[in-house]
Amino acid sequence: MTALLVELGERSYPIHIGAGLLEDSAWLAGVLSARKVAVVSNTTVAPLYAAAVHKARAGRETHDIVLPDGEAHKTLATLSHIIDALVEHRFGRDDLLVALGGGVVGDLTGFAAACYQRGMGFVQIPTTLLAQVDSSVGGKTGVNHPGGKNLIGAFHQPQAVVADISTLRTLPPRELRAGLAEVVKYGLICDAEFFDWIEAHAEPLLALDAAALTHAVHRSCAIKAAIVARDEREQGDRALLNLGHTFGHAIETVTGYSTWLHGEAVAAGLLMAATLSAEAGWMPEAQVARLSTLLRRLGLRTDAAEVPAAQARAAMSLDKKVRAGQLRFVLMRGIGAAFVTADYPAAALENTLRRHFG
Repeated sequence: MTALLVELGERSYPIHIGAGLLEDSAWLAGVLSARKVAVVSNTTVAPLYAAAVHKARAGRETHDIVLPDGEAHKTLATLSHIIDALVEHRFGRDDLLVALGGGVVGDLTGFAAACYQRGMGFVQIPTTLLAQVDSSVGGKTGVNHPGGKNLIGAFHQPQAVVADISTLRTLPPRELRAGLAEVVKYGLICDAEFFDWIEAHAEPLLALDAAALTHAVHRSCAIKAAIVARDEREQGDRALLNLGHTFGHAIETVTGYSTWLHGEAVAAGLLMAATLSAEAGWMPEAQVARLSTLLRRLGLRTDAAEVPAAQARAAMSLDKKVRAGQLRFVLMRGIGAAFVTADYPAAALENTLRRHFG
């Protein structure tokens, strides 16, 4: 097991990374030591891993809140179901929620923890690669709205993150590939050497090589933890973590969160951000091609021809990076050199939309 610290003063917390962490009941009991615990999971993950949490909690009050699986259920109605269960079982502010699952479960659980009695503790146990490298770290919580992704939410940091690499063995290949899109993102943002490493280890990552996955998760979390420590509430550098997400969220919104996984949409969005960067004259076309090749090697989609460009543009107008009516993008001056700007040629954006959308 390795550990990183998200340094936020009195709200600092560890990220534990390793294989078999859920099987170490004595250690896990120390992480989940509250009087009462509610394990929030879904119909896919709960049958696989909820028993490990209950074993660690042996003899102490523990409840399961099992949600339907999928991004379509990341709604206020599902949030209300979690709150209802906490009220029914008389949870207090000093009790604990556990998010056992992927990004949807983590975002919902964290938002419930932020809202219930104006804030209670929660622990993230992410079981997808995407959640381990991204959504479980940093305290962004929330739900979707038909008008846009993550429009309702709060910043609420977990008490700890437990990333058990062994859980990735039960991940469907499509979910694994979707998580790798977020890994690629970290190399693009600020670590060209990590991008090189991903290119060199694409096949081991897809083959679930434990050493490769551990390194990918550790380096991704280290990059995110450093950025969150500098800018917890996205007033500056943290916006870099949204590379590819403005385009990706538009894909998800227009398609009703039904046909694209989040990581798949991010992968297409990464290439779109690279295209816009090249159209604006900032990123070499050769590096755009290099990114496209890597995404294809990882089995990820790189365009959204079924999404009308006009609808995608309308969805982007609700993006959280809009300031004074101006849409800002995370773009790149090259691999490992991302930046945020609202100063891009309008024609470059229109060309990008035509190249990647319908």
